[in-house]
Amino acid sequence: MKKYSIGVDIGGTKCAVLLGKGSIPAQADDGFILEKKSFFTQPEKGLQYTLDRLYAAVDALLLERKVDADQVTGIGISCGGPLDHEQGIVLNPPNLYGWNSVPIVELLQERYGIPARLQNDANACALAEWRFGAARGCRNVIFLTFGTGMGAGLILDGRLYNGVSNMAGEVGHIRLEPNGPVGYGKAGSFEGFCSGGGLIQLARSIAVEKLQQGQPPLFCPDFAALNSLNAKNVAEAAEKGDPIAAEVYRVCGEKLGKGLAVLVDLLNPEIIVIGSIFARSRELLWPHARAVLRREALMRSLEACRVVPSALGEHLGDYAALSVAFAQ
Repeated sequence: MKKYSIGVDIGGTKCAVLLGKGSIPAQADDGFILEKKSFFTQPEKGLQYTLDRLYAAVDALLLERKVDADQVTGIGISCGGPLDHEQGIVLNPPNLYGWNSVPIVELLQERYGIPARLQNDANACALAEWRFGAARGCRNVIFLTFGTGMGAGLILDGRLYNGVSNMAGEVGHIRLEPNGPVGYGKAGSFEGFCSGGGLIQLARSIAVEKLQQGQPPLFCPDFAALNSLNAKNVAEAAEKGDPIAAEVYRVCGEKLGKGLAVLVDLLNPEIIVIGSIFARSRELLWPHARAVLRREALMRSLEACRVVPSALGEHLGDYAALSVAFAQ
């Protein structure tokens, strides 16, 4: 009898439900994910609306593939925190209005009779890169989100590390400088400098200065454009040779290097995998990050560590949710 796994990826903008194979392949397998259904979350419509759509998506996958519940080895749930993975409860994510102490694991287990597990999205992505991606075969892994925010998933000595209160890996809260862009409620934090929102704060600050000097950057030709800045615009300008956009990425890259040095010295990992913005803009960030990392980190630890972009790319969230189904 064929075995399957189910992944549930819950995000503030989109949700996805995946059907995958029932065991992790010994070698890379492009056919591990069998089918996917996704929809816009629309959290303003309330918790029950999203739950009903998740149930409908799972029901449809099972029906269309003619899969019985006893053929499914587990359900993996990836969701933004805060959450309690041991109790299977989503607490109160800021991007999921109305999700207050939702026992998502219990709800899915009762409906389908299938064991379910829950992890925050950074931990789930760490599992995905460890099981399927760039960190496959490693025992000590750090995954950095570097997207909307900056968080980490930690695989230490071959096991996912959550911490005593499920708060391990909140590296975005580390203060890198006394002042700077605000992220995670703290000026000058790792998230403030190294996230989508942090990049925009940096770009806006530098753009205002240049506009007042009569030197408009390519990504912001006038003051009216300040409110519509996004990381993609700044990256495109930097790739076209705009020195002001390049300066934004220099600052971001240097702070990334400083944050990486802390992690290398503290945890002595064999690989650090970085997703999202780093994966897309590595050439703009890495030269600056590498220079600071070499200057700041303990050389013996640094020589044992590789820093690489996510290997799963745009499919990372899909593999992340399914990977939680196999987490111990």
